[in-house]
Amino acid sequence: MKRVRAAALLLFVLAAGAPAPAQHARLFPPEDLGLLEGPDRDAYQRPDRIMDALQIGEGSVVADLGAGGGWFTVRLARRVGPNGRVYAEDIQQEMIGVIKRRMTREGLEARVHTVLGTHVDAKLPAGSLDAVLMVDAFHEFEQPVTLLRNVARALKPTGTIGIVNYKKDGGGPGPEMEARVDPEKVIADAQAAGLELRKRENFLRYQYMLIFGVRPNK
Repeated sequence: MKRVRAAALLLFVLAAGAPAPAQHARLFPPEDLGLLEGPDRDAYQRPDRIMDALQIGEGSVVADLGAGGGWFTVRLARRVGPNGRVYAEDIQQEMIGVIKRRMTREGLEARVHTVLGTHVDAKLPAGSLDAVLMVDAFHEFEQPVTLLRNVARALKPTGTIGIVNYKKDGGGPGPEMEARVDPEKVIADAQAAGLELRKRENFLRYQYMLIFGVRPNK
């Protein structure tokens, strides 16, 4: 009986010390991409204002993280021009294929480099990016702190990360309410990853935008 109790105690200790399993977020299905590109998206998404907030211009080097079907990638590629570069990252190979075909149709393939990332690493080139944009993707991140920490390494010293998510007030399009992420949760995860909040933007009707930079060493 003592041996059974000892074995049970050992299993409990080992289990308590083991890391918690990652929560597996449901990824957006490629076959539903049409739902993300309604005729009113330009009006409520305000892509030019988002790019202005991140100071993206001619010649900028940027990343579209969780790029999906490339709706924002196209607009970023047009904004950075022939001397800029856009890294379109997604963790689903099907999305990468969609983006490549789209950039070819748009004649933008020379400005866009697709990257197949992982749940914890977007595999972006270190120290090379002026800005990283994450639009409506945060709720799909399994380990957001680890991912953000790796993304931060890809920034130039003056680089920024813009995170856009749907509000939890029930208005507009977007994912179901339980899948939406409070801005304070995003800020806490970003701070744990070594980032600091630089600005909150409030020009979006259905979404919030948070802009982060790497926290300076003191």
